[in-house]
Amino acid sequence: MTSSLMRGRPRRATARTRVRVAHAVLGGLAGAGWLMLPVMTMTAHDPVPAAAAAAGPVAGAAERQDETSSADLVLPLVAGATAVSLAGYGYLRRTRRARTRTTPGTVSAQPPAPTRADSERQARAALLLADECVRTSREELSFVRDLSGQERTEPFTRALRAAETELSAAFAIWRRYEEGVPEDAGSRRQALVGVIGRCAEAGRRLDAEAEALDGLRGLGGPGAAPRPVARGTEADGPGAGGRGGASAALEVAEGRFREAAARTVTEQETLAALRERYASTASAPVAGYVEQAKDRLVFATARLNEARQAADMDDGERTARHLRAGEGAVAQAETLVGAVERLAAHLREAAGLVPSALTGAEAELAAVRDGERASPPPDEPRARLAHADGVLAAVREELTGGPYDPLDALRRIGRTVERLGGARSGVLGVATLLVARCSVAGAEEFVAAHRGAVGTPARARLAEAVRELGAGRASRADSVAREARELGERDVRAYGSPYAGAEGEAAGLAGAVLGGVLLAEDPDGGPPAAYGGPLTRSRHHL
Repeated sequence: MTSSLMRGRPRRATARTRVRVAHAVLGGLAGAGWLMLPVMTMTAHDPVPAAAAAAGPVAGAAERQDETSSADLVLPLVAGATAVSLAGYGYLRRTRRARTRTTPGTVSAQPPAPTRADSERQARAALLLADECVRTSREELSFVRDLSGQERTEPFTRALRAAETELSAAFAIWRRYEEGVPEDAGSRRQALVGVIGRCAEAGRRLDAEAEALDGLRGLGGPGAAPRPVARGTEADGPGAGGRGGASAALEVAEGRFREAAARTVTEQETLAALRERYASTASAPVAGYVEQAKDRLVFATARLNEARQAADMDDGERTARHLRAGEGAVAQAETLVGAVERLAAHLREAAGLVPSALTGAEAELAAVRDGERASPPPDEPRARLAHADGVLAAVREELTGGPYDPLDALRRIGRTVERLGGARSGVLGVATLLVARCSVAGAEEFVAAHRGAVGTPARARLAEAVRELGAGRASRADSVAREARELGERDVRAYGSPYAGAEGEAAGLAGAVLGGVLLAEDPDGGPPAAYGGPLTRSRHHL
C-alpha cells in the first residue's frame, strides 16, 4: 500500500502543475486581449449626422471620448500586470516548495549526501560481511583441498589470499579512522569510502571463483558447471563432477567427522587434567568448548546423513546443501577441540618458562638498582621498583605454593619489566611472545566458533592484534587480543537466539546459527555459509 501511494503522488503533482500553468496562460491571454481591445476599435467610426457638426457639441464629445479612451487603456494594463504577477508568484512558490519538500512522494533530482554516521554504519557492515565471507571461504576450501589436492585448488587459494589482503587493509584503514587519522572531514570521508571499496573488492574476488569451485566439487548444486580439465589429468577422478564428486566429498567430510569425534573424547580428558593441574583461570578461555563441539557434531551427523540420502537419490542440489552445512559444523567442532589442545600445549610451555623468566626479571631489577645507586631516581621510579618486587615475590610464591596460571604469571612478569624500561630480550622476549601468540589464537578461535554473534568491533581488534604480532610488538598484540576476546564475549552474552529451546528445533540448530554455519535468515536457520562473496555465499538454500 505504501509503495502504491508513493508511486501515485508524482502523477497527481504533475496534474496539478499542468492545471496551474493552464490557468496562468489563460489569465495572461485574457489580459492581453483586454489590452488590445481599444487598439482594435480605434479605426471603427460610427456615422455622424451633418447637423451634429456644430462647434460646441463636437468639442464636448471629443473631451469625453479622450477620457474614455484613457480609461480603456489603463484598465487592461493593470489587469495584465496583475495576471503576470500572480503567475510569477505561483511559479516561485511551487519551485520553493519542491526544493524544500520532504514528503515520501517527492523524489529529489539529487539525493542528499549520506551523513558521517550513515557512512560509518555502512563501513562497519561491510567489514563484518567481508570478514564472514573470508572465514567461510577458508573453511570450505579446506575440504575441497583435502578432496582435490593443492594444485587443483590453487586458483581458489589465490582468490582467498587476495580477499584476505583487501580485508586486512580495510581493517587497518578503519583502525586509523577510529584513532582520528586523518583529521580533516574530507579525508575521513575518503577513508570510509576506502574501507567500503576494499571490502567490496574482497567479496568480488571470492564471488568470481564460487561457480568454478562448485564445478570442481561436482555436487550438482547451483552453478555447478565443471571447470575445464587440463589434458593429462583424470577427468573422472574426485571432484570431476557427477556422483563420483558427491561420494568423494562425503567421504572426506565423514572422515574428518570421525576424527573430530575422537578428538572430542581425548580433549575432554585433557580439559579435566588442566583443571586439576592449574588454577581455574588457566582453563577458563576454553570452558564449555568440548560441550559445544559435541553439539556441532550432533548437527553434522544429521546433515551428513541427509546429504548421503540425497546423493543416493541423485539429488545434486539437496546433496550440496546438506553437505555444506555438515562440513561447516565439522569445521566448528575441529576449531573448538583444537582450542583445548592448543591451550594445553601453551600452558605446558609457559610452565617451563616461568622459573627462567623470574630469574631474568630479577636480573633486570638488579640492573635498575645499580643505576639507582649512581643517580637516585625520583619517587615514581622507586614506587615502580617496589611494585615490581611485590609482583615477582607473588609469582614465586604461586610457583611453589600450589596450582597457578603459568600464562598469567608470564604476562605479569613481562609487564613488570616493561614498566621499568628493561630489555625484554632472551627468555623474557620468548615468554612475552608466547603469551601474545596464545592470546591472539584464543581470540581467533572464539570469533571463529561464535561468529554468528560477534560484531565488527571485536573482529577489528582481532585484525589489529594479528598485525601487531606480525610486526613483532608482542606485548601490544597480547593487550589488543584480550580486548578483542572481551568484546566478542560481550556480543555473545547479548546475543539472543530465536532457536534455543524452540519446540521442534532440529538438533544443534541454535549452535549452528551461533557459529555461523547457517546464516539465520529462515526459521530453519537459513542456508549454509559457503565459499564466495556477498553474492554467492548463501547460494545453497535449504
